[in-house]
Amino acid sequence: MWAIAFACAISFMGIGLVDPILTKISADLNATPSETMLLFTSYLFVTGIAMFFTSWVSGRIGVKWTLIAGLVLIVVFAGLAGFAGSVDAIIGFRAGWGLGNALFLSTALAAIVGAASGGSRQAIVLYEAALGVGMAVGPLVGGALGELSWRGPFFGTAALMAVALVAILVLLRLPRLSAAERAAARTERPDVLAGFRALRHPALLSLSLVAVCYNFGFFTLLAYSPYPIEAAAGAAGQHFGARELGLVFFGWGLALAVTSVVVAPLLTRRCGLRPVLFTMLALFALCLAALAVGVASLPTLITLVIVSGLLLGVMNTALTEAVMEATDLPRSVASSTYSGVRFIGGAIAPAVAGPLAASLGAAAPYWLGACAVLTAILVLAVRGKPLAHIGADNHPTLAPEGIAEASAIAAGDAS
Repeated sequence: MWAIAFACAISFMGIGLVDPILTKISADLNATPSETMLLFTSYLFVTGIAMFFTSWVSGRIGVKWTLIAGLVLIVVFAGLAGFAGSVDAIIGFRAGWGLGNALFLSTALAAIVGAASGGSRQAIVLYEAALGVGMAVGPLVGGALGELSWRGPFFGTAALMAVALVAILVLLRLPRLSAAERAAARTERPDVLAGFRALRHPALLSLSLVAVCYNFGFFTLLAYSPYPIEAAAGAAGQHFGARELGLVFFGWGLALAVTSVVVAPLLTRRCGLRPVLFTMLALFALCLAALAVGVASLPTLITLVIVSGLLLGVMNTALTEAVMEATDLPRSVASSTYSGVRFIGGAIAPAVAGPLAASLGAAAPYWLGACAVLTAILVLAVRGKPLAHIGADNHPTLAPEGIAEASAIAAGDAS
């Protein structure tokens, strides 16, 4: 259990690991911001596509070997990214990294609960702690290692994941299934196209459309913000390197981790899922618009990036909780389908933000992100009928296990 928790923390560190070194990669490899932000696009696109198939893979080879396959891919491709000599090579290696992370994250929660000896609740608390620690510490580690070299965070991730891989190989012993349990598991295996067919469900399709638009705004903020922050610092005569960017996104990650794990379940229980979704989306759209207006002000940018973490943490968990409530599909199929769609939506944002900023100015990506989030609000409102049961009294909010899964899937943008 501790070995998996350690691996989870390192995996979640990746959510902010790259942010502090984006500008340094651009400078050292003579790459444009548009090219460098494709590190997010290649990773997220491959992760999104792979998520449609992870439930099928784990059903065939088992939880442990799916975990191991994911960790091996992360170690190999993170190490290769550290040795890369061009931004194009890093982009390609990040795609392989994304495949590994999809396999690992899709099975980590099931594995840590299955390995626990003190009950599932204790295991879930540990899993949530790993999630929070990883998301908050990732930008800090990326900034510290990135100050020495942009290669440092890649090598650091590969080394730590290699330690986690060895620990899981040696320590992980999942419960043995009886012959009857194995036979039942085989009959319940999803087929290879189950993830795509799940989109036929009106409620899941509606929430997936909301997720695509919302994640466009999310990754506009995450992937693009280091560049206007560095530009605003330069205009103010201040040095803002990898360490300083790491501190900013440490604040963002800490805020996101606290609200996703602690605040979101409280708000959804007291206010209901739909009001929380509408409120968080509206506030996030306002936050992106304010970033556009204050794009030349360093204090404004730093403050709004950190504040946005508070909103995103609540929104991530609430939206995924809504997905878990929305259908009677197997949870593994619904979550992998939703994750795949939202990652693909996130992959589009970095690819668009760079060229848009170069053509229309530094504020343009934030304005587009705000419009995308407003579109998510519109979809949520228009598609009211398929979602009418979300958060209703006869559909109680998730049990602790479900809330933990919602938090985990929401944090699955790692790296």
